[in-house]
Amino acid sequence: MAAISSNFLLIAFFVYLLATIAFTVSITGKKWRDKQGEMTGNRWGFFGFLLSILGSLLSIGYFITRWIHSGHAPVSNMFEYMTFLGIAIGFAFVIIYAIYRSNYLGLFTMPIVMLIIAYGSMFPGEVAPLIPALQSIWLKIHVITTAIGQGILAIGFVAGLIYLIRTIDFTKANKQTRSLEFVLYAILSLVGFILMGSIFNAMNYEANFAYINENGMEAEMTYTLPALVGPNEGELLTEGVMSPIVHAPAIIVANDLNTVIWSLFSGFVLYWVLRFVLRKRIGAAIQPILKGVSPQAVDEVSYRAIAIGFPIFTLGGLIFAMIWAQIAWTRFWGWDPKEVWALITFLFYAAYLHLRLSKGWHGEKSAWLCVIGFAIIMFNLVFVNLVIAGLHSYAL
Repeated sequence: MAAISSNFLLIAFFVYLLATIAFTVSITGKKWRDKQGEMTGNRWGFFGFLLSILGSLLSIGYFITRWIHSGHAPVSNMFEYMTFLGIAIGFAFVIIYAIYRSNYLGLFTMPIVMLIIAYGSMFPGEVAPLIPALQSIWLKIHVITTAIGQGILAIGFVAGLIYLIRTIDFTKANKQTRSLEFVLYAILSLVGFILMGSIFNAMNYEANFAYINENGMEAEMTYTLPALVGPNEGELLTEGVMSPIVHAPAIIVANDLNTVIWSLFSGFVLYWVLRFVLRKRIGAAIQPILKGVSPQAVDEVSYRAIAIGFPIFTLGGLIFAMIWAQIAWTRFWGWDPKEVWALITFLFYAAYLHLRLSKGWHGEKSAWLCVIGFAIIMFNLVFVNLVIAGLHSYAL
C-alpha cells in the first residue's frame, strides 16, 4: 500500500508538469490561440485544465491510500502536511479555473504545486505512529481544514503575483521592483533547498551531533546538510565531515535552521545566476509573457480566492485549533509560536478584506497584500515551524 501511495504522488507530480507545459503552450504557442483572449482559453488551455484535474485525482488517490496504510490522516509531519498543501492548492486551482478560465493562472499555479510537493518530499516520508496528543479526530478536522484554507489563499497569492509582474515598471529601480525581486528570490530559495537536499541525499551525507536540548537533557541530532550552525553545546560525532561555524541556543532547532540558511544561500546563488543569464531582473524577463493578462481580471481572482479561503482558514487554523488545544493540553490558547503566527495570519487577511471592502484598496495595493499574506503563511510553515522549538514542532 505504501508503494501504491508513493506511485500515485509521483505520477501526479509529472501530470502537473504536463499541465504546466500545456498552459505554457496555450500562452506562448500563438498558432493555437483563439481570438477571444486569455480569459476564454483555447485548446491547449483546456488540455492543461484536464491534466490539472487528473493530477488532483491522482493526488487524492495518494492521500486516501496513505491514510489507509497509516491508519490516520496523513497530515501529521512536515512531509505529509506540505504534500497535502500542494494537493489543496491544485484542487483550489481547478475550482477557480472552472470559473475564470485563466491560462495564465495555470501557468503560475502548477509550478507552485510541484514546488510545494517537491519541498515536502525533502523531509522524511516514513509512516510513523502518532504520539498521544495527535491521536484525536481533531487532527483530521483542524489540520485538513487549515491546509484547504491555505491552499485557496495560495491562489490569491498567485493572482497577486501575476498582477504585480504584469503592471510594475521594471525599467525603474525602486521599492516596488526590489520588493518583487525579493519575492522571486524567496521562491528560488525553495528551489535551492530542493536542489541542495537532492544533491546531499544522493551523496548519503549525514552528520550526527550530541547536544543539550531545550529541556536540559542530552540528545542526538542528525544533519543531512553540512553544518553551518551546530546544536546547543553540540559535539560532532561523525568523522570526516564539516564542523559547525557557530552553535545555536537551545530554543532553536539547529539542524532546521542550518537547512534554512542553506536554502537562502542556494536561492541567492540561483537568483544571481539567472540575473547573469537573462541580463535583466527576473520579473522583467517574465513580464512579456503576461502582456495578454487583464490586470482587472487577476485582481478579481485574487480577491475572490481570499474571500473564500479566509473563513476556511479561520475555522481550521483558529477555531478548530483551539478546540483541539483544549482537549490535548487543557487550554485553548497558550501563545505557542505556531499559535501566535496563526493569529497574525488571521489578523492580516482580516485587515486585507477590511481595506479592500471599506477603503477601496484594489489593484497594486491589494496585490501586494495577497503576496505578503501568503509569505506570512510560508514563514510560519518553514521558519517558525522548523526552527523555533514549540509544542507544534513535532507535528508539522
